[in-house]
Amino acid sequence: MSKSIPGVLTLVEPEGDPAPVVLDSPHSGTTYPPDFGYAVPFEAIRSGWDAYIDELFASAPAHGATLLTAEFPRTYIDANRALADLDAGMLEGPWPDPFEASAKTALGKGLIWRLVGDSVQVYDRKLGVAEVQARIDRYWRPYNETLTGILDRAHRRFGGVWHLDCHSMPSVWPAGNPGGGEPVTSDFILGDRDGTTCSREFRELVREALTGMGYAVAVNDRFKGVEIVRREGRPAENRHSLQIEITRTRYMSERTFEKTDGFSILASDLDRLVAIVCDWSRQQVG
Repeated sequence: MSKSIPGVLTLVEPEGDPAPVVLDSPHSGTTYPPDFGYAVPFEAIRSGWDAYIDELFASAPAHGATLLTAEFPRTYIDANRALADLDAGMLEGPWPDPFEASAKTALGKGLIWRLVGDSVQVYDRKLGVAEVQARIDRYWRPYNETLTGILDRAHRRFGGVWHLDCHSMPSVWPAGNPGGGEPVTSDFILGDRDGTTCSREFRELVREALTGMGYAVAVNDRFKGVEIVRREGRPAENRHSLQIEITRTRYMSERTFEKTDGFSILASDLDRLVAIVCDWSRQQVG
């Protein structure tokens, strides 16, 4: 069964035998709100897209997993940031709530993106406080509250829940990261914030499944996980969240955004990965 809030999110419930597994894709949205008001070419805005991640994992509910995807773009408001992770200098008035800018905001990619790419300014204006609050209330809160609710329900039902926070990454390290501009040598990077957001057993299950398929897999290599896994991953409570990053050149052209022949191969392998995780998770709570 599929449920949606148009322009905000799509939620696909498990088919058949439900598993205590949840996948979410917070950055694959392509519905651009009419009040975005960006001042750069559309292709620059589009570059922030985690292209096709929702499609690559679309078969997950067939294995019993729940799949949540954002429909709005991360360049409008980033669902994988804390509400306090805000650049107050972007606003035309004082922000009424506490804010604490992170390293992501320093790079221009906090809750509200200031930059796309390494240095292109998204806006030629200050944003209104009410404008940003509306983005939070209409987009950030529904997505994150829905995700937390799904995880809470699965945990109550099964006594444990295993969550994959799904992303794509460029083929070169972004500026501001160690090695910025150098090639990424891994096909996947798994992030659990240095072992704090999921059990080692869960992380190793995913890593070994992917390496067994022939992929190069790194763990906590610069992309260690951001707000969603930090908030939702509490392994001491049997709530496990793992970020998974996939190098885009495995399945698409970074220049044209077109899918390559690798797309169907990768989608098939990810289908196998989700099946492995769902079967394993049932054993953990059986």
